[in-house]
Formats: sequence, C-alpha cells, structure tokens
Amino acid sequence: MAFDRSDLDLFIPLTLFGRLEEVLLGSSNHHVIPFRVYLNILLILLLFTVVTVVVSRIDFGAANAFIAMFIASIKAGLVLLYFMHLKYDDKLFPTVFFISIFFLLVMFAFSHLDIITRVLENNIL
Repeated sequence: MAFDRSDLDLFIPLTLFGRLEEVLLGSSNHHVIPFRVYLNILLILLLFTVVTVVVSRIDFGAANAFIAMFIASIKAGLVLLYFMHLKYDDKLFPTVFFISIFFLLVMFAFSHLDIITRVLENNIL
C-alpha cells in the first residue's frame, strides 16, 4: 500500500479466494496432526533413506536411476502429504500438484522421444 495514498492500493475482494466466511466469522479448518503420526512418518522416511543407501550399492544397470527416483518420489510424497498438510487441505491443492506432475512427465516423455529419434550425423571435419 502506498504511503498516505490508499487509492493507489490494488483492491482484490476476498470473495475471489472463497475465504470471506473465515475472515468474517474467524473460523478455519485447521487440522491438528498428533505427534505419533509425525513420529511414524519420520521413521518411515528414515527407513526409506536406509533403503536408498542399500539400493545404491547394488548394480541394477540402467534401472539404478529409476529406482532411486521412485524411492525419492515416495519420500517426497510423504513430506508433501503430512509435513506440508496436503492430506488435510483443500482438494484443489493436491489436484493442481498432480496435474503439474502429469504435465512434467509429458514434457519428459516428449523430450525422451526427441532424443531417441534423432538421426546421428557424421562429423565431416
């Protein structure tokens, strides 16, 4: 907001964000997660860290990167769901997240198709 010039402020109505009831009534849907759940998620994350280290010492050939990314995706999903509260939040946020992941995978797929269909040119020098 500009100093002493309230008419220069960008006005965005609260109804655009669907939070008018919370602002007026002071109510919110804050979910308190028990400490035991956080402890269980921590133990699961530590277990997956040990699995990551063990799997990294085994040679799976070209599948090493895919296995590591799969384990990292599970760990990231747990962090997103519990520590960032996406599990108990509005369903719009996980939907936007998974749609963005889908389009990221589509972009990776098209990039991979571009790389594998390129014609190798011989160096003329």
